[in-house]
Amino acid sequence: MAQLVKLYDYISRYEWNTYRYPTQFIRLKQENWKKLYNRWVDKHEIKANESEEIPKPLFNRLPWKFLSGKDKELETEKTEDEINGIPETEEGLKQVFLNRLFPFQLKWATSTITDVSLVDEKVYKDKTLIYFLQRFPDNYFLLYFPVFAVKNAPVDGEIILISPLGIEIIYLLEETNRDALFKIDDKRHWTVYKGGQQLKIVSPIIALKRTEQIVKSILKNEQVNYPVRKLVISKTNHIVYTQKPYNTYIIGKNDYEDWFLQCRSLATPLKGQQIKVTEMILKYCQSASIRRPEWEEETDSFSLADEG
Repeated sequence: MAQLVKLYDYISRYEWNTYRYPTQFIRLKQENWKKLYNRWVDKHEIKANESEEIPKPLFNRLPWKFLSGKDKELETEKTEDEINGIPETEEGLKQVFLNRLFPFQLKWATSTITDVSLVDEKVYKDKTLIYFLQRFPDNYFLLYFPVFAVKNAPVDGEIILISPLGIEIIYLLEETNRDALFKIDDKRHWTVYKGGQQLKIVSPIIALKRTEQIVKSILKNEQVNYPVRKLVISKTNHIVYTQKPYNTYIIGKNDYEDWFLQCRSLATPLKGQQIKVTEMILKYCQSASIRRPEWEEETDSFSLADEG
């Protein structure tokens, strides 16, 4: 699960202490997964033993009038585990774990021990944000549309992924119509073809270059070398061109799976240089927050395994 180090202009625990939280997140995630998995295994072993003790034909012969509404649910397509919220498979358990972990990631990305940001409720249902966090490994740091402070003025950035190998600045193109096609015309405009219509849009590369210039200037100011590349990505649509844009990776629907699997398979552990670069970039990000009320206590830790 990728680590959400910056979300918009919300204050983040990672900017408060960049070296502490990446390793703490991985450790807490592993500990809680192990506890939850062991509980799940124990429950399934108990269930298996109980099913051996109670012959199924005997249950089937019980008269319906002795079955409550909840018991009758056992006779439908839903299993008892599904009714009680217990996943049948390990893959299902992993998804439950990731879903429970998501609010804690938002908590770390929107507060510190002393301060808290006012969060827009839409982020809790942001499917793109959830996708990046749940589908990429935790050696990736995600800055999700950060706001940079440039000469005392806020500048919106694009999605930034920082891996142990480099920085990727990403612009996502998504059309609900999967037959839609993006065509690169020139440096300033692209064309979208859909439903027999053509629509001109501003080239995504303009926004990518703006974020790239900020990131590269930060690295230059801090005298650090770290690879930076720009990507235009569409999971759902084709992107065609006669001449590939300079120094920009174009990943359409045919290439997306290869890129995604390459990211997923990156087994390189967290690097000191990666954390250092992340700290530098966070230092130039803007944050809006308020002090926590004195009576409100807060901790760094979380626990998932003991929840219902």
